Amino acid sequence: MEEYKLSVASSPHASSPVGTQNLMRDVLIALIPAMVMAIYVFGPRALVMTLISVVACEIFEWGYCKLLHKPNPINDLSAAITGVLLAFVCPVTLSYGILIIGDFFAIVIVKQLFGGLGTNFLNPALAGRAFMMLCYPVPMTTWVLPGKEHWASVGSAADAVTGATPLSVDFMKGGLLPQIGNADLGYEPATLADMFIGNVGGCIGEVSAIALLIGGIYLIARGVIRIRIPVAYIATVAVLTLIFSRGEGNAFQWMLFEIFGGGLFLGAFFMATDYVTSPNTPKGEVIFGIGAGLLVVFIRYFGGYPEGVCYSILVMNICVWLIDKATMPARFGVTKEMRQAEKAAAKAAKKAGKEGAEA
Repeated sequence: MEEYKLSVASSPHASSPVGTQNLMRDVLIALIPAMVMAIYVFGPRALVMTLISVVACEIFEWGYCKLLHKPNPINDLSAAITGVLLAFVCPVTLSYGILIIGDFFAIVIVKQLFGGLGTNFLNPALAGRAFMMLCYPVPMTTWVLPGKEHWASVGSAADAVTGATPLSVDFMKGGLLPQIGNADLGYEPATLADMFIGNVGGCIGEVSAIALLIGGIYLIARGVIRIRIPVAYIATVAVLTLIFSRGEGNAFQWMLFEIFGGGLFLGAFFMATDYVTSPNTPKGEVIFGIGAGLLVVFIRYFGGYPEGVCYSILVMNICVWLIDKATMPARFGVTKEMRQAEKAAAKAAKKAGKEGAEA
């Protein structure tokens, strides 16, 4: 009878070799091309900033869980992902102190105070960036021009040559094609190749569209993310900017500058696809991507900021519960009368509970 002996255990009964650590490790691997390009464009300070951000996030997560006697989740690598992504959406000139403050806000306030991994309703890295933009707007919008003159700068980037980004009010925000340079050194037109490869100013991890595309394709091939959100997100921005072109030259060229510029690829592949803060249904993923794309174009065209990826994803994060509720598939075999009976029973139970509490 031993071979027919039943084993009683709680759910889930199906196991998988793929866990949180495996998924996060794949995301870190996918971010390597963008990290390599960041070091090439901005020098070793980009790597140092990223490492400091990762260590700070891990320490804050460990310290919070230790203080509240919670299980230590440091081995799942989720805090490391937050640290990398937060550094990637900051300029290389940002001081380490401000970056660490952003790490604290992302890990402790946005993630842990809402219950930790799986319960936060905002993307921690983007929420940390939004917080730093609110508190430190000038350091968060001081951009370094691409080049080798700041390669020796690790402790400080004060001597780096600064300039405008392609999306700034001087160029694309004002309806002009992007240029590289500044008022002192002069400007030269930025080509699509510059934008695609990363030979432009901007945040550490968002300048190279090709590096981010390689990472995104890796995640899709590994099954870590689904293709719906990135395609819906980027396609919405592409279609709108093609139809409503506001710049010089032909509309198709303007559209390519719009999708290669800023953090659209970083947001589409690595932030909008976050399991916790994105929809769970196929229709919901498409709606999420389209909504985020609409917000990006609205902010870029009519808002006060030249870039809108951060806020577009955060706004859609808040709407995820509603999207999931509206797109939840119907249960097979459940009739209209059965659903009405369920609602009536729930209403009666709620009323009984209320009367019992009053009694």
